[in-house]
Amino acid sequence: MNDELKKALGVRYIKLHFEVEIIEECELPMTKTSAIRGGMGQMLLAAHCIRDRDCETCDFREECIVQRIMYSPFDIKPKFVTEGESAGYVIECEDYRTDFEAGDILTFTIILFGKAIAHFNPLLQAIHALGQTGLGKERGRFRIVSVTNSKKEPLLYGNSINMGAYDIKILADYVQYRRKRAGGNRMLFHSPTSIKSNGELLKEFEAEAIVRALSRRLYMLDCYEGIEANQLWFDIVPPLLGHTERGTTVSRYTTRHHQKVHLEGIRGWADFDEVDEDLYLLMLAGEVMHVGKRVSLGFGRYTMVERR
Repeated sequence: MNDELKKALGVRYIKLHFEVEIIEECELPMTKTSAIRGGMGQMLLAAHCIRDRDCETCDFREECIVQRIMYSPFDIKPKFVTEGESAGYVIECEDYRTDFEAGDILTFTIILFGKAIAHFNPLLQAIHALGQTGLGKERGRFRIVSVTNSKKEPLLYGNSINMGAYDIKILADYVQYRRKRAGGNRMLFHSPTSIKSNGELLKEFEAEAIVRALSRRLYMLDCYEGIEANQLWFDIVPPLLGHTERGTTVSRYTTRHHQKVHLEGIRGWADFDEVDEDLYLLMLAGEVMHVGKRVSLGFGRYTMVERR
């Protein structure tokens, strides 16, 4: 790993795995990350907002814990980032069931990056409150069964929080761990992925567009953390040996803008030819970072696996 890449991979993160039990029969949205994110934001506002929830005009906006968690500012503002784009967290949930019975278990993961790592307690309280209020339009109520770290160590014991299990890592740790274990050159996408090339969303995977998006994503996290690293560039990007994809549309209601939006992406896999070591390490880091747009909603999650 060269020094420039090692510096860029100094981004801090923690993975929190939530297991919740549905309290009563209910119908939940097929794509739950938006409902979790929106509900979490509403619970944070209910607990902490001291004005009228008009964030755009609030005179306490810079000091607001809700803004610091949901839309925390970059330490170094990238020129290409628009206002309001969040880099501090990713929500993963790939349980696409819609009908739930009392006692059913739902799992999801929240990955916190950089400064957002410091806000575990208010996030936990917000998710607890969301469980009492209910998730989604049908208000499906739940209770938190467990919260564990990546080693499956519990952070909750009854009503107590075990901060000793709050296991903060950096991306460089992750890629070294993954490099020693099974992997491959197939990028297998588990969630919809939105990557732009020449101003248009990809309809099929392209090697150079994927690598540019990964480099951009890491640079954004470096800027969020205040790491003065250059955006990585790779002069040679190997071609794809094969790929397959299918279009996916995710509908969500944004309470911030009070409208329903439809988000497009593709899922499938992309097989890379042999890549050099540093590029492969960047690809492994992307397993945590995600790639492309709308990653806070779980878009762009993939793993590197062996080609079949």
